[in-house]
Amino acid sequence: MNAANIVTRTLLAAAVSMMGITPAFAQSGYDDSDAEYTNPDPWEPVNRAIFSFNDTLDTYTLKPLAKTYNAVLPEMLRDGVSNVFSNLGEPRNLVNNSLQGKFHDASVDMARFLLNTTVGVGGLFDVATRAGLQRNDEDLGQTVGSWGVGSGPYIVLPLLGPTTLRDGSVRLPENYIGYTYTGQVDHVPTRNTAVGVDLLDTRAALLEQERLIRGDRYLFVRNAFLQNREYKVMDGAVEDDF
Repeated sequence: MNAANIVTRTLLAAAVSMMGITPAFAQSGYDDSDAEYTNPDPWEPVNRAIFSFNDTLDTYTLKPLAKTYNAVLPEMLRDGVSNVFSNLGEPRNLVNNSLQGKFHDASVDMARFLLNTTVGVGGLFDVATRAGLQRNDEDLGQTVGSWGVGSGPYIVLPLLGPTTLRDGSVRLPENYIGYTYTGQVDHVPTRNTAVGVDLLDTRAALLEQERLIRGDRYLFVRNAFLQNREYKVMDGAVEDDF
């Protein structure tokens, strides 16, 4: 399982990833498959209970570790770690852009991976962005959504955090194109260490953005997540007059 999907998404990643991108729509729900607003969260009581469990786990485990990570490691080194894991995600972007028929973006993904892996010393330096090759962010949930599959109900999974029926159902096959797939990294200690560092680096990067959460934390994260998913599936072609 990609480390960025574990625990971190429980509280923050969904909200933070859309800050400054999608319109402010804080307290009402919608479904990206229907022009009419519908209830995207029919299992809210159960979801809230799981959210509370995940939130507590994050507060007493991952968040303190993330603060220590930021305090101990200099910013330059943290940037290098983030760049390495971003580079490891380029094959996923390449596969999904190809499946969506976005071949220009797929070629950018390939060029980024080759350039950063070689000139960028295994992805430690993001020379591709400096060269004008902007990073894409694609996953199998977006791909299936672009084929016309609606998001379905909002779900909060234990440890794994927020998702939807559509996105959650494709997580397993997507693992086969991630660096954590056993066929790519079969040395268990190495794989586990990579997953742990990726998770910690992701959580540490979100510490500052956590302050942006306002009001009902559950609703904020839920609606931010759903907006972000719609924005990504539609490649930004969404109306902003919510």
